[in-house]
Amino acid sequence: MTILRLLLLLSVSSLIAADAPTSPVDQLSQASIQSAFQVLRKDYIRREDLSLDQLNRASLEGLLSRLDFGAEIVRDNPDAKPTDKPSPAELLTPEIAYVRPVAYTETEMAQMANRLQDLASKGAKHLILDLRSPALPGEFEVAAAMLEFFLPRGTLLFKLKQFNAGDAQLMLSTRDPIWQGTVLALVDGESNNLGETIAAVLQMQKRALLIGAPTRGATVRYESMPLDPGWRLRYAHAEMLLPDDSSVFRQGVTPDFKIDFNTRQKQDIFNRSRHGSIKPFIFEEARARYNEAALVAGKNPELDDYIKRSSGEELSYDKAALHDTVVQRALDLLLTNDHFKAAKLSWKAKPATDELPPAVKAVPIQP
Repeated sequence: MTILRLLLLLSVSSLIAADAPTSPVDQLSQASIQSAFQVLRKDYIRREDLSLDQLNRASLEGLLSRLDFGAEIVRDNPDAKPTDKPSPAELLTPEIAYVRPVAYTETEMAQMANRLQDLASKGAKHLILDLRSPALPGEFEVAAAMLEFFLPRGTLLFKLKQFNAGDAQLMLSTRDPIWQGTVLALVDGESNNLGETIAAVLQMQKRALLIGAPTRGATVRYESMPLDPGWRLRYAHAEMLLPDDSSVFRQGVTPDFKIDFNTRQKQDIFNRSRHGSIKPFIFEEARARYNEAALVAGKNPELDDYIKRSSGEELSYDKAALHDTVVQRALDLLLTNDHFKAAKLSWKAKPATDELPPAVKAVPIQP
């Protein structure tokens, strides 16, 4: 590939990455860019370093940098494929369920359909759908399958627009929804292309509130081609469009309630709860105190802690417990909403009146 063609590609990439921060290079015309290359190759003090090979590599590196996750060089790892791991699903309270897709595969979607039906049959009315798993890019048919769990039959879910293609591929819901209750979806910067798509569609359809951090905007279908042994070029080949033809590519999805949470802590929680429950990382246990119950039981937990501390032992509460604050806030929101609905409060003010209440006459006490 010639230098001129790479320069043209760079100019195209500047249009694709229009939302990226501008640099002095963006202010130059194509003629000025070519002049800069020619001068550097001729008069730079170490012009032998500016070989055609180095210029080609620099141009490709600059192009990939501008395209960000739109195109990248990745290792050719045949084992890096989604695995069908069971997605965590459980009741956090008798009425609030929690589900987290892990790999976004067709097998996982079939399992999730059964789990949603099971949770609903147990009385769950609200769902916390955790879309923060850092999964590999997946196929959009899987995203459509999950969206069918929540949206009516015949709903236009999203469109897939391929470069240089005529009409976009329409993804429609082909089944009746499984889940009729409330949905809160959790997202962040690690949500993959399918997680972002699901969140964007649910938000647009007013079917779910989003909680967490803004997503990246990698809502594209990827293709790849082999390069040298062990390396592949992965690039965006088709773009997801919402029903109104709007795009979230390179823009991301903005949550309705923004909550920042440390990515490393989130991954630690996911790993620890992989084969168990996420409840220990949501509900906080109060420190044992010397109270009436302890007095009746003839125990003094504070004295026990004092003895352990005196002997140099570490107590369980010396280190701050690890909790997923995003799930906690989602749970708080659902519980608060249910509490207000159950309270049946009336916020209407009583009509004002100028009449004073009748005075109460004093009645003398007979001796």
